[in-house]
Amino acid sequence: MSINIETNLNQKVALITGAAQRLGAMTARFLHAAGANIIIHYRHSENPAQQLCDELNQLRENSAQIIQADLLAVQELAQLIKDSHSFWSRLDILVNNASSFYPTPIGQVDLEVWDDLMGSNLKAPFFLSQAASNYLKENMGCIVNIVDIHATRPMAEHSVYNMAKAGLAMQVKTMARELGPEIRVNGIAPGAILWPVEADDNKPMNEQLKKNIIDSTYLKRQGTAEDIARTALFLVKDAPYITGQIIAVDGGRSLSI
Repeated sequence: MSINIETNLNQKVALITGAAQRLGAMTARFLHAAGANIIIHYRHSENPAQQLCDELNQLRENSAQIIQADLLAVQELAQLIKDSHSFWSRLDILVNNASSFYPTPIGQVDLEVWDDLMGSNLKAPFFLSQAASNYLKENMGCIVNIVDIHATRPMAEHSVYNMAKAGLAMQVKTMARELGPEIRVNGIAPGAILWPVEADDNKPMNEQLKKNIIDSTYLKRQGTAEDIARTALFLVKDAPYITGQIIAVDGGRSLSI
């Protein structure tokens, strides 16, 4: 019995939203290392996006491009997908990674923050996936949504974010049902991976809160961006019979909250 395992993503093209930094950038590096050409989407982070693009192109010529877009401008998302396809005349992988995150205590929520959190975490991934579906079908492509363990276990004072990620989790399941068999759709739910920076005062989380979160995991340690990127690579490259699933990459934390 011979076993034939595809070991690279040569000739495949991946669009990763919010890919200039953090989890998106690491995912771009991992998919690129497996052979994929990478489209690095950014909104404001042009310099980090260009630096990552240059880094990838130094490793393999003409293997990365950058593209700017405000994902809240939903009417422009179809053009974003069309422009992404035009770089190499194909699109195989969409990673919906871009996300806004900040607290929204009940009583302080207004339409601006509602539209921002719902827009970046739920609305944009839906309309990007819809616009990309015809291109993805051509090559039996896939979609990976970056969800959150708090999609099912709400985090205090983050009601709008929790609801948006819950919607994104359902989007994984409903799109897997509608877009199969040509397109696989899966999700990743990170836990304690990278600490957020509060949007209002730019101050990091306090050390005691970090310790409490790590103590609530069963592995008793923080995860890394590489943990998320490896999972994305697995879902893209080595999981041809997996669709409609969300993998928690959280050190077991979701078992205890």
